[in-house]
Amino acid sequence: MGERVITIPYHPRPPQPEIHKGLESHRWSVIVAHRRMGKTVCVLNHLLKKALLDESQTARYAYIAPYRNQAKAIAWDYLKRFSGVVPGVRFSEGDLEVFLPNGSRIRLYGADNPDALRGIYLDGVVMDEVADMKPEVWSEIVRPALSDRMGWAVFIGTPKGQNLFYELYEQASKDGWFRGIYRADETNVLPEEELEDARSVMSDNQFRQEFLCDFTASVDNVLITIDMVSKAAKRTITESDVLGAPVILGVDVARFGDDRSVICRRKGLNCFPLKVIDDINNMDLAGMVAQEIMAHEPDAVFIDMGRGEGVIDRLRQLGFSVTEVNFGGKASKPGRYVNKRSEMWDGIRQWLDAGGGLPNDPQLKGELATPTYSFDAAGKMLLEPKEKVKERGFRSPDLADALALTFAYPVAVRGTRLGPNTARATMPKRTIRR
Repeated sequence: MGERVITIPYHPRPPQPEIHKGLESHRWSVIVAHRRMGKTVCVLNHLLKKALLDESQTARYAYIAPYRNQAKAIAWDYLKRFSGVVPGVRFSEGDLEVFLPNGSRIRLYGADNPDALRGIYLDGVVMDEVADMKPEVWSEIVRPALSDRMGWAVFIGTPKGQNLFYELYEQASKDGWFRGIYRADETNVLPEEELEDARSVMSDNQFRQEFLCDFTASVDNVLITIDMVSKAAKRTITESDVLGAPVILGVDVARFGDDRSVICRRKGLNCFPLKVIDDINNMDLAGMVAQEIMAHEPDAVFIDMGRGEGVIDRLRQLGFSVTEVNFGGKASKPGRYVNKRSEMWDGIRQWLDAGGGLPNDPQLKGELATPTYSFDAAGKMLLEPKEKVKERGFRSPDLADALALTFAYPVAVRGTRLGPNTARATMPKRTIRR
């Protein structure tokens, strides 16, 4: 008997054939596409084809959306429609799983329940709207699940700033990856009048992000825009630009298990590459800060007091002058800011406007351009708390908070450098404990 031919009711339209060609020849793929381009239909058919052609009889494939209900709403009907023509196919509505007659399975998951993904193996996976997922879902759960079977992964979505999806897109510039970016003004999928209508009711940033696939577009209430961050990372700051400027250290101490301790050094308009430390106790962190102080002789050292009491006390025992900063405490300008953290972050914004330069660090850039801001009833600015940032699926902005600490108080350059105890900040003496 000849081989059975199964015709899937799917008719690719440009640029879908181009995408399929890239997916077939690469293990790792990143597809950045505008709204309503048909990217989900495209990758679901790729997933189905791979599952049907798999001869292992034990193949497992997955489609992952940020939330399980979202996966069901977006992909389940499509998957049933396209696979429904396969003789002998079975569906599990409760598990959102398709059982194919060759033994392959395709299941829908939500990244909001990562425990459902632990301990499984995968031959292939599609991760949709990666920008809304916690980075650990990929790095700690899905990537290891692909190792046993040398599985493949496709990441699809629309830009939402510089986050995991942006990092994956940048990583996909390397050999062995396929990446494509498909803008609405280039694909011709949507009529011109539809695009103009969308442009008329959306902000410029929204339109650039949703239809022009612009990673540099920001939501309208972000304090520090991606445009500002991107420009700052491209600036070259020379020694003459910072001549006579004070050297300042900011130390953000980890609060919870997934947070990181960070040491930031800034001199005037120049922010140096940050030191990021995972899983370190306060005594060892104090030792690292002491090394930084001795190496760079800063004019002030500002340390987050939220979880940094042990670091602060140890450094003072060693004879170093450091200043504790309460992120939730009173701002120096209480009429303008709800708390100290809001004031410090606005200090970063003003510094960037003045020509501040950043290291080209994707994590730092993404963190700076993530928190939103609002105003309370008294008209005071309030930065989005880091707990709320994490609830939206982003990592704790530890690197950005370390930079913010360098703007805690005005700092004067020391006239002489007599040792570690001479570092000082130009702030009321009663707030510095020696």
